[in-house]
Amino acid sequence: MSARRSARRVARTAGFGGLTAAMLPWFLALTGLARPEEREDVTRRWVGAWCSASLSIFGVRVIARGPMPAPGLGHLVVANHRSTADILVLLRAFGGRVVSRADLATWPIVGVAARAAGTVFVDRADAASGARTVRAIGSRLAERSTVIVFPEGTTFPGDDVRPFRAGAFVAALRSGANVVPVGLAYAKDSQAAFVGESFPAHLSRVAAADPSRVAMCVGSPIVVDSKMRSSDLRDLAQAQVQSLVRDARHLVDGG
Repeated sequence: MSARRSARRVARTAGFGGLTAAMLPWFLALTGLARPEEREDVTRRWVGAWCSASLSIFGVRVIARGPMPAPGLGHLVVANHRSTADILVLLRAFGGRVVSRADLATWPIVGVAARAAGTVFVDRADAASGARTVRAIGSRLAERSTVIVFPEGTTFPGDDVRPFRAGAFVAALRSGANVVPVGLAYAKDSQAAFVGESFPAHLSRVAAADPSRVAMCVGSPIVVDSKMRSSDLRDLAQAQVQSLVRDARHLVDGG
């Protein structure tokens, strides 16, 4: 690794750790002082500020296109999953809560912030954990909150959207929440994509990387019909996300 990339890695990692360490006590103090009806707004503003600052530190620029859903309604945001940066991109754009793999809670720095932001953790190898997660998603949606899900279940390389898991769509049907499809694509020269390495190795690589771009294309909300089956809703959402990924690829590399 060149001296420049090594210095960039040290500076970004320290900056990210310092940012989170500085902002977290502020967030906890604000939520402790806020009235119950104000805490959701306090969380949304804190998470948005933390995500924006984190993306800036790591040199990730977001190019966004498409209609943003109306605030104050329950939305299930579903997207393909290509990087840990996806979480920052989508939380900044949509707010709400994100559903994430259970081991994220133990990751250095990120895990602390994720727990504070109300992340819903799921162990996909545990059927009971999956059932609890579906109930938690449904409760959030019924409260007219936004929930962000990566229905592929984990990160994958490339632009092919893998089959979606059905659980979150069961929750959407039960609550009557709209489903918002999102397609993400990182520039071909980007090193932000997660490639199956450990989190410390991923953080080190991304921290040393050149600035990168990610396109986020948002589709029109899918209005849930009580007569729909969860498998039909799942497959419709997967097809729309795949189309939006193609749009995002053109936007980030050829647009």
